[in-house]
Amino acid sequence: MRASHFASTLLLAAAACASPARAQVSLVHPVDKFCWGENVGYFNWRDAGAPPSPGAQGARVHTSFLSGFVWGENVGWVNLGDGTPGATGPGGPRYANIEGTDSGINIDDATGNLFGLAWGENIGWVNFDTRAALGPFGQQARLDRPARRFRGYAWAPNIGWINLDDASKFVGLDCAADFNCSGIVSVQDIFDFLAAYFAGCDGSTTTPPCTCHSADINGVGGITVQDIFDFLAAYFGGCG
Repeated sequence: MRASHFASTLLLAAAACASPARAQVSLVHPVDKFCWGENVGYFNWRDAGAPPSPGAQGARVHTSFLSGFVWGENVGWVNLGDGTPGATGPGGPRYANIEGTDSGINIDDATGNLFGLAWGENIGWVNFDTRAALGPFGQQARLDRPARRFRGYAWAPNIGWINLDDASKFVGLDCAADFNCSGIVSVQDIFDFLAAYFAGCDGSTTTPPCTCHSADINGVGGITVQDIFDFLAAYFGGCG
């Protein structure tokens, strides 16, 4: 089937069914979801959230900021932001990081560099703005969008460096176009996306068709027509 036919089908689906704002499942990769703290061990970026909604509170990547929780096996929860940044800047909303109620991690739209503060209940603040110290070496904390993974290092005064740059243990993003997580992108992904879209699959259940991805493709916290455009862009662009 041609791209234009797929696009028409998906747009008709959007016109027929629009869902209210909901929380979304983390799009952190189901395998590549760990980073390493030199003094505290592994952090899991995906699996926060109890059954029947595993991953519903995991790390989420928005256009200009992060949200959700990371789990440190030896240090507990680390909060990347509550998903409601109170400031604005180039690229969209961002956390002001002036006081605790509006703190979190931002993404520089032009470079992918991360900046801002995460909060660990047992370890205090984690600083993701390592541009000044590590930027000259290309090791600043950042989102490598083409590679769909995080890179560089973050710094926590109480526990030391957190490594996002390891070649084998890193935090990657799942491919939105591989909607059924089969490992390949095929026509079946389109059918499965439509099924999830019609079902209002928002990550609050593990009942099919919600076992793999949420229909909130862009991670803005709601299932809308924009998710259809973004799914198409990923599908025809090789995940984008």
